[in-house]
Amino acid sequence: MASIRQDKVASLIRRDLGEILQQKSTDILPGKMISVTVVRMSPDLSFAKAFVSIFPSEDPKEELLTLRGHTNEIRFELGKRVKNQLRIVPEIGFMIDDSLDYAERINELLS
Repeated sequence: MASIRQDKVASLIRRDLGEILQQKSTDILPGKMISVTVVRMSPDLSFAKAFVSIFPSEDPKEELLTLRGHTNEIRFELGKRVKNQLRIVPEIGFMIDDSLDYAERINELLS
């Protein structure tokens, strides 16, 4: 169970990552919309696992690899935004959020 501090930092990171990816999505994945759905922080706040949703997505694994290739520049931008709130800028790990696909599949099975 996450602490209150972890939840607050995760919320800050999610908001700032969403804005950064919105600005840089044309450079990273042209023609795609990238949104951050959930961020989970490690207990020491040094690692953030960000779950992203990419729309439209033909090959999610390839798009995720492209996004991971830009992790350093995204972390640099994040550091400029959170420098006054956090002592350490967390490492970022990107994961595909497939909860919508899972819900759609369950819905199809129930129909």
